[in-house]
Amino acid sequence: MVTIKQIAELCGVSRGTVDRVVNRRGKVKPEKEQLILETMRKLNYQPNPAGRALAARKKSPIVGVLIPSIGIHFFDDVLSSMQKAAKKYDSYGLKVIWRSMRGYSVEEQCRLIDELSPQVQALIINPVDHPSVVRRLNALIDDGIVIITINNDAPGLSRHTYVGSDYLEGGRTAGALLRMIGPEKLNVGVLLGSLSMLGHRQRLDGFRETMGDRCNILSIHETEDDDMIAYEQVTQLLKNEPNINALFVISSGASYGASRAVLAAGLAGKITIIVFDTIPTTIRMMQQGIIQAALYQHPHEQGRRAMQIAFDYLVNGTPPDRDRYIMRNEIRILQNAED
Repeated sequence: MVTIKQIAELCGVSRGTVDRVVNRRGKVKPEKEQLILETMRKLNYQPNPAGRALAARKKSPIVGVLIPSIGIHFFDDVLSSMQKAAKKYDSYGLKVIWRSMRGYSVEEQCRLIDELSPQVQALIINPVDHPSVVRRLNALIDDGIVIITINNDAPGLSRHTYVGSDYLEGGRTAGALLRMIGPEKLNVGVLLGSLSMLGHRQRLDGFRETMGDRCNILSIHETEDDDMIAYEQVTQLLKNEPNINALFVISSGASYGASRAVLAAGLAGKITIIVFDTIPTTIRMMQQGIIQAALYQHPHEQGRRAMQIAFDYLVNGTPPDRDRYIMRNEIRILQNAED
């Protein structure tokens, strides 16, 4: 087992300096800190568990989690894995403050950030892409709070790392899949949660890029990831556009409502539907032949990884080793939807 003494000798510093880096106590010159952290990573240094737990409890590390998860079942799996990881880290004194919101209100997210910021040393957040949110989060980073974005990012945000899927690639994959399984000439209705979410816009961009002139996008609807809104929008869309033959549902919160509208209109099997995430209602709609395929973005791994990064940073003093942790977009059909 690699020791603090060995790390100190290799870096040409005192054991006290290494200890300060490991436990984030006191000031260490940036170049020395970087050298020590790199050496720790290369040698796979792991602090003594008992000592690490004791040191962590003295620091009382607190992580905030802020996700617009109300009504979006995709986040059920994300949060369950976060909670499981948090329970594992409880012996190290790690505490978590959980906050949820419905929809993508900038004002509500800013209010919750302001509520959490005096209490936490790290924040895992699914951010709304708005200057007010970005300014608040960058100010927290300047104050030494670790910011981890999950399942969505925001331009101009100096977050420590991002955990989630590649939205542009997901849109391209969805477009290629629809070209393979849909009609020759596609007349598509698009549903997304909100244009204020960077990931939703990127999926739309990737979809358009892949579809080219083979696809006629009839209309784009913001659903706030609400099934009732999606149901009403698709019901009206089906009435207004008799030539529609496909739906691309960019975020899972609207998949069930859109599917129910198609079913109620008696168009099951006549509208090709591509969605994201294999939540229980999506699987049910696949079984009824309403949804043809979904793209899976590993919600359990997203939740586990985000909480692990927060723990490693606050307890071990180990920053993330990459700017983005990307989960693969995997195509799921009925036969493998529950794998």
